[in-house]
Amino acid sequence: MLIPKGTLVVSCQARADNPLHGPIFMSAMARAAAAGGASGFRANGVEDVAAIRAVSTLPIIGISKEWDDRFPVYITPDFESAARISHAGADIVALDATPRARNGEPIGRLIARIRDELKREVFADISTLEEGIAAHSFGATYIATTLAGYTEETAASKGEGPDLDLLSALVAAVSAPVIAEGRFDTPDLVAEAFRRGAHAVVVGTMITNPREITKKFVRATPQRTA
Repeated sequence: MLIPKGTLVVSCQARADNPLHGPIFMSAMARAAAAGGASGFRANGVEDVAAIRAVSTLPIIGISKEWDDRFPVYITPDFESAARISHAGADIVALDATPRARNGEPIGRLIARIRDELKREVFADISTLEEGIAAHSFGATYIATTLAGYTEETAASKGEGPDLDLLSALVAAVSAPVIAEGRFDTPDLVAEAFRRGAHAVVVGTMITNPREITKKFVRATPQRTA
C-alpha cells in the first residue's frame, strides 16, 4: 500500500490559464507540500509528474487529462495515457472509473492492463456508490470520491462541501481503501472524512491554487470584486 493510512495527499495541478501552470511551479508546490507533511501528490501530465518525481520520493498519483469533445471521460481514458504517466514516474495511475463513454478500452479492461502490464496500482475516481463497487470488483487499489457532483448523474446533488454520505457508504461497502477527494476545503472537513473511515484525503485547490483561495476571501469583502 503506497498511500499511508490516515494521511494527506496534495493535488499539485494548475490549468493552462493559471499563472502557476507548468512543471517548475508544480515541483516547487510539491516540495512545499512535502515540507508541510503531505504523504504524496496527485499530478497531471508527463512533464509535471516527471518534475515532481525529480524532487521527491513520495508516492505520486498520476493522471493524464485527454480532452476530446466527443467523450465526457478525460481523466486517463486509455492505456496509452496511463503508460505515459507511469513511465514519467507515477507510482499510482488515477483514472475516471465511471461507466461513461470514453475514447479507450472499457474500464474493467483498462484497470486490468494497468495492473498487469504497467505493474501500477490503480486509483479509481468515481461519483456514485455503484461505480465504486464496480471499480473495486475490477481490481482498483483505491476507490476515491473525486467525481461526486461532477458527472451528469450527480450534478444535481453537488453542494459546496464534499459528499460525505458517499464516503461513508463506500467505506461500508468495499474492502479497498477509500480516498476522500473533492471540495475538502477546511481542516474540519478533512477530520470528518477520517472519522467516517477514509483511508486518506486528497486536497488540491485550498492548498495549491492561490487564485481560487484569493477569490474565496475576496467574496467576503465589501467590494466583492471577484
